[in-house]
Amino acid sequence: MDICEKISYIKGLAEGLDLDVNTKEGKVLSAIIDLLGDITEEICEIEDGLDDMSEQLDAVDEDLSSVEDIIYGDDCDCCDDDCDCCDDEVYEVECPNCHDIIYLDDEMLEEDGIDCPNCGTPLEFDFDGECCEDDCDCENEEPAEDKTDAE
Repeated sequence: MDICEKISYIKGLAEGLDLDVNTKEGKVLSAIIDLLGDITEEICEIEDGLDDMSEQLDAVDEDLSSVEDIIYGDDCDCCDDDCDCCDDEVYEVECPNCHDIIYLDDEMLEEDGIDCPNCGTPLEFDFDGECCEDDCDCENEEPAEDKTDAE
């Protein structure tokens, strides 16, 4: 039995006892039963609101999961991570101040620097003019020293 059913049962018992509401005891018991009924209604309304809010929160969680998949998921739907058909490379840089890992793409590396999104420390990228690998056929003559492929 839930709380709503219990208060209905108590009201039925009180009616079955045929309480005289003109006596002191009858007035007190009647007032207590009415108060319990009011409290029960409030609790039931709160539970209904909580159920609605829980459903909305689940919907927001699903939407957020979809957004996270878009942002952090694989950019390439055509093949595996080891493909050459996709040009989007992502690099990891560790902030020297807060040690947060920041993910950058080529476009972000071309800028003079960025601020760490976690602590706001300005980050600058040094280029040494050497190619990133001996057998590399990239067109970038000045790759960043600090960049490493994200795994």
